[in-house]
Amino acid sequence: MCRRDVGSYLQAIQGNDDVVVACTQEQRLFSDLALQTNAKTSVIKFVNIRETGGWSQDAKNASPKIAALLATAHLPDPDPVPTVTYKSSGRLLIVGTLDAAEPVAAMLADNLQITVFTQGNTSQTNQAGVSKMGAQSRQAISTQNRNHPVLGGEIVKLGGWLGAFKLTWKRSNPIDLDVCTRCNACIAACPEQAIGLDYQIDLDKCKSHRDCVTACGAVGAISFDRQAAEEVAEFDMVLDLRPHSAFSQHALPQGYFRDANTATLLKVRELVGEFEKPRFFAYKQKLCAHSRNEQVGCNACIDICSAEAIHSDKSRQQIVVNPNLCVGCGACTTVCPTGALTYAYPAASHTGLKLKTLLNTYAKAGGKDAVLLLHSQGKGQAMVEEVGRAAQLRLAKGLPAHVIPLALWHTASTGLDVWLSALSYGAAQVLVLMTDEEAPQYLDGVQAQMAQGQALLEGLGYTGKGQVPLQLVQAGNALELDADLQRLTVGAQRLKAKLPIAPFAVTAEKRGTLGLVIDHLLENAPALKTPNPPEALPLPQEGALFGTVNINKDTCTLCMSCVSACPAQALQDNTQAPQLRFVEKNCVQCGLCVTTCPEKAVDLTSRLLLTPQRKEVRVLNETQPYGCIRCKKPFGTLKGVEAMLGKLAGHAMFQGAALERLKMCGDCRVIDIYSAGDEQKIS
Repeated sequence: MCRRDVGSYLQAIQGNDDVVVACTQEQRLFSDLALQTNAKTSVIKFVNIRETGGWSQDAKNASPKIAALLATAHLPDPDPVPTVTYKSSGRLLIVGTLDAAEPVAAMLADNLQITVFTQGNTSQTNQAGVSKMGAQSRQAISTQNRNHPVLGGEIVKLGGWLGAFKLTWKRSNPIDLDVCTRCNACIAACPEQAIGLDYQIDLDKCKSHRDCVTACGAVGAISFDRQAAEEVAEFDMVLDLRPHSAFSQHALPQGYFRDANTATLLKVRELVGEFEKPRFFAYKQKLCAHSRNEQVGCNACIDICSAEAIHSDKSRQQIVVNPNLCVGCGACTTVCPTGALTYAYPAASHTGLKLKTLLNTYAKAGGKDAVLLLHSQGKGQAMVEEVGRAAQLRLAKGLPAHVIPLALWHTASTGLDVWLSALSYGAAQVLVLMTDEEAPQYLDGVQAQMAQGQALLEGLGYTGKGQVPLQLVQAGNALELDADLQRLTVGAQRLKAKLPIAPFAVTAEKRGTLGLVIDHLLENAPALKTPNPPEALPLPQEGALFGTVNINKDTCTLCMSCVSACPAQALQDNTQAPQLRFVEKNCVQCGLCVTTCPEKAVDLTSRLLLTPQRKEVRVLNETQPYGCIRCKKPFGTLKGVEAMLGKLAGHAMFQGAALERLKMCGDCRVIDIYSAGDEQKIS
């Protein structure tokens, strides 16, 4: 739609149906017109078909893709989820040298409550100026007014998020900057030039003349006897002008800014009030494979989180996610083997509905060999649109007609369950675009998941050597992306075997969706229709979601510690007999059974079992029960009791009758102890 179609647009928005406008360029104009004319429709959506379909050398064949994009735009928005609230009253901390911080503070002082913190490193220009100029000139150059509090010293810790930053520091500077009047008398008086224009004293240069104390006089801002005690202050936002960030993580907390450019300053001014964002994740502790019995198994979510929003709480046998630090990348949900962490907004089921709608509409409109291009709503979206503009200028070829872009909140938020579902819905390829906005650990996590998918597809006969239907695309600019799309979307990369369209829907439960996908792949797998089909497919160990448990029967005592540790009920006991049982489809390869086993009798093998036994209960180990020597009732396993007797036979407390009681059940042991006591009384 263009400006010339405004009449049709005004007519459409006066109806009761949802309206989809196939133009994002004029979104502001059309939105304003809807307000001015009191539009009756409650839903107006905008979708870009110009850069993604119309501006391409392959535009004449893009009708099926355009139909698919329009059909997807008609889908309802994701279901709402709980929100995370931030409250800011405008308390801004500016960290940096005074010569850098003061001008910025002056621009923001009318709207914010500003505090400046300086750590005692003046800029090179000012430091050089102090050493070269005379005392009279030095006094004239720094005439800052005390319009806001100024703190100085050594930062011990800075942490938090929008509305809840906490600064811990030591007043290591002898000059109290909140008392200092900026008269510069101390700078002029110091014979070693140890005081900079930020009013910090370089104690390595200071020779204890204390001329500065005399010059300060009655103001009393300088004291070399002040104790450097820790102090704490709270702020709503932080503008850090230092060369190095206060935070080591890739995703910085909301409310923390690094540059004093115009865009940043405008954003800082707007962050006063109450703000909300979706709670992007949902967590089910009972499924979590992180910790059991004070043993740690899976750390995948902690290792991949770029915001350091996830930490271990072994005392509670779980992880803890800080929703205020979470940026919604969803990488934790992608690498979570059990589905304990799920992406809540939008849910996987909503993304699955989009995929099915896209691919079904594309196929019905006559499209073939659909390639799904997943990209972020940020730099990924901008790069895709830039490819279209470059094609319009004949600088690039543009998106091929069979490449369908789909924007995600973050490309790390989808994993093997969604990608394989897309192939099951008719996609020939799935490409995941990652730009320089992605954290390095995201790339590692996504590549590990893709390696799992590639091993599955190749082992089941859906691809040949060199065919990679799941691909990670790393592009630094639009021209690189354009070249990659032309190179990667040729027929040789696609599934060589036709996969029937799957009837299932993506669910919110990751393992549930994976189970449906695997069943669909196995049902139609070319490799299983050969005379000698394989029984199992080996999978890469890194990021494995499927596999088996191996038991050393010589050392396993059937203590069942592994059963109590297993979060997925893959390992089970038998209440009727001393048996360790296993259901392979439930195993998530978390390793908790390995770390829990006291005999080190457990290890893992990553694989996909292809026989029906994958869903069946099988016995990994069993032994004879051990019967109480007094009442004959079984109370343990033969190997377990023998191992216990062997370890305690030499212990001073377990000799004679005490050692024999270890062979009794709990009831008989108590009876025997009291019987022995009665005999002693009689004697």
